[in-house]
Amino acid sequence: MPESTLQITVDKSHLVTIGEQLYSRSVELLRELVNNTYDADATEVYVEISPDRVVVSDDGTGMDREGLGQYFVIGSSEKRLRHLSKKFRRERVGQFGIGKFASLSAAGAFEVYTQSGGFAARVTFDKKEWEKTTTNWGLPLEICEYDPARGDGTTITLSDLVKPMDLDEAEQRLMESVPLKAQHFKVFLNGKRLTPRQVQGKRLPFLEGTPFGPVHGEIIILPASRANTEDLGIGCYVKQVLVKKEYFGMEVWGRDLALVRGDVNADFLPITSDRSNFITDTPEYKAFDTVMRKVVEDVRKALGRLTEHKETKVVKRALKDALDRILKALRKNPEYSPFGMLPVGDGTEGAGGAAAEGAKGREGDAAAAGEAKKTRKKREKKPKEPTVKRLTPRAVVQKLKLGHSGVTCCLDHFGESGPECFTEGSVIYINVEHPMYKREARKLDSHTMHVARLISQEISLMKDPKNPRQAFERQSRLLKDAFIEGAEKADTEDKGDKEEGAV
Repeated sequence: MPESTLQITVDKSHLVTIGEQLYSRSVELLRELVNNTYDADATEVYVEISPDRVVVSDDGTGMDREGLGQYFVIGSSEKRLRHLSKKFRRERVGQFGIGKFASLSAAGAFEVYTQSGGFAARVTFDKKEWEKTTTNWGLPLEICEYDPARGDGTTITLSDLVKPMDLDEAEQRLMESVPLKAQHFKVFLNGKRLTPRQVQGKRLPFLEGTPFGPVHGEIIILPASRANTEDLGIGCYVKQVLVKKEYFGMEVWGRDLALVRGDVNADFLPITSDRSNFITDTPEYKAFDTVMRKVVEDVRKALGRLTEHKETKVVKRALKDALDRILKALRKNPEYSPFGMLPVGDGTEGAGGAAAEGAKGREGDAAAAGEAKKTRKKREKKPKEPTVKRLTPRAVVQKLKLGHSGVTCCLDHFGESGPECFTEGSVIYINVEHPMYKREARKLDSHTMHVARLISQEISLMKDPKNPRQAFERQSRLLKDAFIEGAEKADTEDKGDKEEGAV
């Protein structure tokens, strides 16, 4: 049996020191106070910040005398044992119960006024009075008259601030670390209601399981116009409160990192006492990290698909514009068409209405018409199978129809060292990975011009493959007629600018 015992004592000043170490910024204290109102089933919380004090008032359940005593127990297990709130069955956020002592590192006094079911009281925690003695650990308790107009709830007042609290910083921190998305919970800062930030973009919700609990959230891929390097990473939440932001391997993505935002919730994760980080050398966090790296890899694939889709839309637009212009040029120059004589007004698309020279006025030539009809039927019976390349899923294909014939234009990926363009049968291929194509594709106008140049080049060579010089002269004429309106308009605008400058 021991002969005697030693009493363990704690210097009162250590409580303030611990608080200073746990909460290096006063806005962290504010976050803790507001989250306590959530645990107390508050529906509305009003935060008022002025240069010399901070007031946090709520309409929660308040505290009776026993509850006040429990409130000032350091490291109480109350919230761990009763992790759901009484009224709304909320998963309680607070854990350690040391926030009120830490407040004295930012303020000279900490006052609690509370009402609950007819009981009302005020407790004042004055730092100077607290430090006067080492033996008296009691706090002055004032029993007050219950105010029915005020109703149940609690008001916390921090006065004699060491330094003024930055309002913008306080708003940002509360937006990040308070469960603003929860039902029946509103937070007002100096009269302004705080609401969760809404981010526009492609939303990718996810739900994954681990041996310790679910991991769920949403990743958002921003439009390129909204990409930015601020607030990067995925917000990791425990019980609806942001702990920190993580990258899960995205830090090596380069510019794509600026396109990704999101939140993930994992209530089972162990966190540090100041709620600013995770305890990473635990099985829980390792399971969480494995799941999130898989989610991020799926996001990378989705980002690639969206990028390809966007690029495909741009290519389709440039190809359509180029084909429309070439069609207009061929209507002006039907003799340049490699598809033979085209009958007048045959009702087909493209240049079918533009007849070759000598076709007009020959309605009475029945023999010629009959021969042409037989030729067409013969071609219809035995169509030639064109030689085609195997296309990739990202290929863009459109057809330029001229009468009963035409060409198919295919923009696809043939590698940087592949040919710029080539023709097989009636199919014109354009290599979108060619360095020249990539350079010209940066702007829509040059993109369209480049595609039109390649298509008109191949069509001109189809007309007379043995005479490339004449083919290039035809190409020059086609391009001129294809873009003449735009060039004339630009010349007119330039001339007007010069005349205006001369005046």
